[in-house]
Amino acid sequence: METLLGGLLAFGMAFAVVDACPKYCVCQNLSESLGTLCPSKGLLFVPPDIDRRTVELRLGGNFIIHIGRQDFANMTGLVDLTLSRNTISHIQPFSFLDLESLRSLHLDSNRLPSLGEDTLRGLVNLQHLIVNNNQLGGIADEAFEDFLLTLEDLDLSYNNLHGLPWGSVRRMVNLHQLSLDHNLLDHITEGTFADLQKLARLDLTSNRLQKLPPDPIFAHSQASALTATPFAPPLSFSFGGNPLHCNCELLWLRRLERDDDLETCGSPGGLKGHYFWHVREEEFVCEPPLITQHTHKLLVLEGQAATLKCKAMGDPSPLIHWVAPDDRLVGNSSRTAVYDNGTLDILITTSQDSGAFTCIAANAAGEATATVEVSIVQLPHLSNSTSRTASPKSRLSDITGSSKTSRGGAGSGGGEPPKSPPERAVLVSDVTTTSALVKWSVSKSAPRVKMYQLQYNCSDDEVLIYR
Repeated sequence: METLLGGLLAFGMAFAVVDACPKYCVCQNLSESLGTLCPSKGLLFVPPDIDRRTVELRLGGNFIIHIGRQDFANMTGLVDLTLSRNTISHIQPFSFLDLESLRSLHLDSNRLPSLGEDTLRGLVNLQHLIVNNNQLGGIADEAFEDFLLTLEDLDLSYNNLHGLPWGSVRRMVNLHQLSLDHNLLDHITEGTFADLQKLARLDLTSNRLQKLPPDPIFAHSQASALTATPFAPPLSFSFGGNPLHCNCELLWLRRLERDDDLETCGSPGGLKGHYFWHVREEEFVCEPPLITQHTHKLLVLEGQAATLKCKAMGDPSPLIHWVAPDDRLVGNSSRTAVYDNGTLDILITTSQDSGAFTCIAANAAGEATATVEVSIVQLPHLSNSTSRTASPKSRLSDITGSSKTSRGGAGSGGGEPPKSPPERAVLVSDVTTTSALVKWSVSKSAPRVKMYQLQYNCSDDEVLIYR
């Protein structure tokens, strides 16, 4: 009787598991771990009746297009999720929020265009993130924030990435493998790999990199297997298929002792197509900057805009900086703009801008300088403390301080008659932070208005602005 009862209970449990299994899927309950296997079943969406206790969920090879917030809700025990080889083009923010135990997420071979800052939110224990073979064109700066310290494997290969949140990558101190091959990367921020001491594989093959930033981690690529430790493994490093610019900035890389992976130089012209490891060290040269064009003199009316230009050539392309007459480095501010092409725009000039501006062009081989003489024609304006006009250097009149003077005669008492209050030709009213009403009369007795000037300042700085 007990044997029969035990058999019926076992049958009932098995029946319960099968009954909870989504249609077309196979559910396995092994060692108290429930696996739900639905690969290549023609599914158009995530089955809503998946057992929330599932530990392993395989949904690869289907036609799922969209991942929604409820698809994996309350699946706190899920450890492995496979969504490979679908047609997923959109993941609703916070769709993985409940997957606090997830260790591995496979999203490869889908159609994802980007990863937003909340797309992967909640994956606090993720170790393996596989997103290769998608259409990724951008990744938000905060996209990896929840698992920076747990991630061990990141595969972003075969996408359309022009850049990465390099600041986040730098903090992935437990990363073992980083696959970035077959993208459109043209720049890597210096110091990105400085703290990735556990990195054992780095693939940068087939990007648009002209140079690599020097980093001690690349020395691990030439380390012997006998000297390797779990904390400092030998680095498998691949960077072929990039248009390397073989000048002095890559000399450090040429001096590494490593196997030839047939990397070639993409430039300069004399080395184009040459095998990187066959080019002699003395051929990795740079050319110092030469300023080819710059503004010489500039005469500007105070308050107007001024444009200073400076162009330079060299190898590598020089960076251009500007120094003001007071020896201050000019940067972007409320009234100045510095552009990558060497142009400096002073949006609103003041008397302090009068003098010699210095253009400095610098690269790894040296620097060159040129000066631009700027002369400011000053306008009259009211001082900050009184209603009297400051003494202008020019002879232009300030009509806001004009007044009538009495002519002739003494009074009956022999003394001078009392002076009447000065007549203001210009009245300002209704002043706000963004507007003011300016009025002046037109008559034979009042001076004619030939020009007018507005003076104001911004809360960002103390610079007076004139219009």
